[in-house]
Amino acid sequence: MSSGSKSEARKRHAELAVELRRHDEAYYIHARPTVSDQEYDRLYRELVELEKAHPELVTPDSPTQRVGGTPLSEFKPVQHLTPMLSLDNTYSQAEVRDFVGRVQRFLPNEKLDWILEPKVDGIAINLRYERGEFVLGATRGDGTTGDDITANLRTIRNLPVRLKSSTDGLPGLMEVRGEIYMTRAGFGKLNKARVARGEEPFANARNSAAGSLKQLDPRIVSKRPLALIVYGLGQVEGAEFASHDQVLAWLKACGFPGPEKTWHCSSVDALVEAINELDIIRHDFTYETDGAVIKLNSLAQRDRAGYTAKAPRWAMAYKYAAEQAETKLKGITIQVGRTGALTPVAELEPVFLAGSTISRATLHNEDELRRKDIRLGDTVTIEKAGEVIPAVVGVVLTKRTGVEIPFQFPKLCPECGGEIKRTTGGSGEAAAVWRCLNPDCPAQLRGRIGHWCARGAMDIEGGGEVLAIQLVNHKLVHDVADLYSLTMDQLLTVERMGQKSAQNFLNALEASKSRELWRLIFGLGILHVGAGVAKSLARAYASLDEIAAASVEQLTETEDIGDVIAESVCQWFGNPRNQALIQRLRAAGLNFKSSTFQVRATKGAISGKTFVLTGTLPNLKREEAAAKIEAAGGKVSGSVSKKTDYVVAGEEAGSKLAKAQELGVATLDEQGLLKLLEG
Repeated sequence: MSSGSKSEARKRHAELAVELRRHDEAYYIHARPTVSDQEYDRLYRELVELEKAHPELVTPDSPTQRVGGTPLSEFKPVQHLTPMLSLDNTYSQAEVRDFVGRVQRFLPNEKLDWILEPKVDGIAINLRYERGEFVLGATRGDGTTGDDITANLRTIRNLPVRLKSSTDGLPGLMEVRGEIYMTRAGFGKLNKARVARGEEPFANARNSAAGSLKQLDPRIVSKRPLALIVYGLGQVEGAEFASHDQVLAWLKACGFPGPEKTWHCSSVDALVEAINELDIIRHDFTYETDGAVIKLNSLAQRDRAGYTAKAPRWAMAYKYAAEQAETKLKGITIQVGRTGALTPVAELEPVFLAGSTISRATLHNEDELRRKDIRLGDTVTIEKAGEVIPAVVGVVLTKRTGVEIPFQFPKLCPECGGEIKRTTGGSGEAAAVWRCLNPDCPAQLRGRIGHWCARGAMDIEGGGEVLAIQLVNHKLVHDVADLYSLTMDQLLTVERMGQKSAQNFLNALEASKSRELWRLIFGLGILHVGAGVAKSLARAYASLDEIAAASVEQLTETEDIGDVIAESVCQWFGNPRNQALIQRLRAAGLNFKSSTFQVRATKGAISGKTFVLTGTLPNLKREEAAAKIEAAGGKVSGSVSKKTDYVVAGEEAGSKLAKAQELGVATLDEQGLLKLLEG
């Protein structure tokens, strides 16, 4: 290769890297995308191809490195250049007033100036930059030494890997302090996907973020909805500041995402007012907050106020009390899911909390029960973790009488009496789960039948939870393939099943034979395989047989599929029992071929474009319209944003249509959609 072509490649690589970093900042930090998804993808693919042809051009700050690299063998300890001290905290506004008075005594006759900012419920991290380039990231650890998680942090999209130069240039060396958090929406979506795969949902967003950062495989981290927010500096060489608000403004100019809102307060009354205002608006933030951080604004005053052995004297965290309630634990039941997972559930005296009456709460797993020492008959404190999931926070020990009984986790499956085994959690998580090993367990079978018939899977109308229970109890089905052998006479033996409803169910079963391949894959209930993964498999393989024949290595080359999922898929298709099930489904006439694979190979006119469906269309059901869009290579989203290419609107379209018009997103009716699909 000529030196000229190498020079051109290097120049183009630099141009693409700068442009993609600029688009990343606009989208992930400022939430104002500057290009369409298609244009961004085109630039990104060009950069990938350039780096494939010229591996020497790959740099740690390249946008391509955001997806995560080779799994790590361990986390190495790293020492912070300046300690990361903890903050004293309080739940009392009276103690906030005491704190301000105490600082005033340290600084007599000085006017105090305060900054109040949201306390993000995340994981504290330390970022080291040299000449504006991100070189090292670490957890807080013990305040002096943390774990090197640089590879994981590089996958976080709003973390700048190269800083924008201010008018005064960038310091040769600096530490930036911040928090890594999981977005509210991302946490909900992640839990929904885990439940769909038969996995245990995460308890809260903070623990999920912490677990994500401790993954040894950065590729897993890259798929988690993590984000950064910064709040200050550690050691800095080559830059000086007079106040904290100057620091925040400078960090923002460098490209860092800062606090959602800050308050500049000159009195303790103003601080209390700001605390109350933050409590009102914090629920609208994209991240969880558990309090407010109060800091002296003047850095010189901070130096004069000094430090205790563990915390600065010039700062304090005010924490909001979570909405909690006390109630009696009447019992603990064990639920067995379709994957065999045994989940303990607290049965409670009904109590009103955060807008609803709570009578049940998850206890997650045996380890959680033991750690919290939860006993039958205890008075327990509950709250809505993330304000959504009812959770048992702990036991009110002062109300323990001595008659409470420790719960004995079952040694056998409570549904079928079969053997159970303790296994590690899914997707690389450390949590342990007991699973029933009997594939004929009635609870698992009920779950598999209900999942197969669900609207998001094979969409068999009438095949809900109630019918699944009855079919299993009457021993009419032993797996999903048995559904296709059911007769009218058999169905009429089921309680409350009349001639018409039986015929409707048989018709729905017949219609399900022609469903898209991804629905069949998802309906099989393979551990860790949700709807998104099923769609990725259907796009990457022409048939179910090709998926069944693929190796772990081949499967991991597919989008959204890592080692854990690939191994689970291979194990499922390698099981003789499942192989026999597949043959019976084939004999029943179900569709095993992918239509999206053929479209993917030929790149349709709407390939990669994002659609939102709203309102009632004249002829197509929403699921039918979505299937047509996805079959043509498009994507269907549930919400309208600047990234949306088209909104397909029917009658009573409502707020989504209004949002599309506000953002200038193109709108289509049903006829316009069909015309677009025809090319």
